[in-house]
Amino acid sequence: MKLLALGAAAAALALLPGTASADELPAFDFTGCPAPPANADPGTWRCEAFVSQGKLTIGARELPLGEIRLTFSEGRVNGQYAQAFGSLRHEPVRVPGLAGTTIQLRYGGYSDFQSNADRRGELDLYAVLRHPLLRKECSIGTAAVPLHSVVHDDPALPPTVLSKNPPTYHFGVVDPDLALPATQGCGPLGKLVDRKLGLPAPAEFHQSTYVQYKQL
Repeated sequence: MKLLALGAAAAALALLPGTASADELPAFDFTGCPAPPANADPGTWRCEAFVSQGKLTIGARELPLGEIRLTFSEGRVNGQYAQAFGSLRHEPVRVPGLAGTTIQLRYGGYSDFQSNADRRGELDLYAVLRHPLLRKECSIGTAAVPLHSVVHDDPALPPTVLSKNPPTYHFGVVDPDLALPATQGCGPLGKLVDRKLGLPAPAEFHQSTYVQYKQL
């Protein structure tokens, strides 16, 4: 899902006119930012705090994911780009069509937020499903075998400068090729959940994202 980062593209975004309204900005939380490593190049590290509204599209079915918050730090070590993951926070949200069931995204152990010509970023994650009749291990993907999301710029939401001080942007990203496997660890009702969600299946992962930078 690249939920994700403007990364090295920040300099290019800073050249855009800051004409968008910032009245509806979310509250950014930098408490999950990792500190720069001991050998970091002085003055080069910053934290990026993301607040996204996400959704999964599985065939004709749309699954709203609500708010997703992510932090990471980036800078230079011995003149080379480096980054450190901070946190991924996502409160459980109801799954339409599955009464009493919630879904929650969790970090899968890998991230790369340095943008390049091919993608905006990459992130491993998995989704935990909760219901009184499902086993607690029920999930789509697992921590050991996570989903791998590669996100690209969404042409429908091009990058917009909301503030230059502090640097604040709004943009959209999409992973059009997210492969969702069948559920795992759900127990006897797992096949029913798969049928209701149409799993396994290809999916699209969309995010409308606000990001703000803080120097470290």
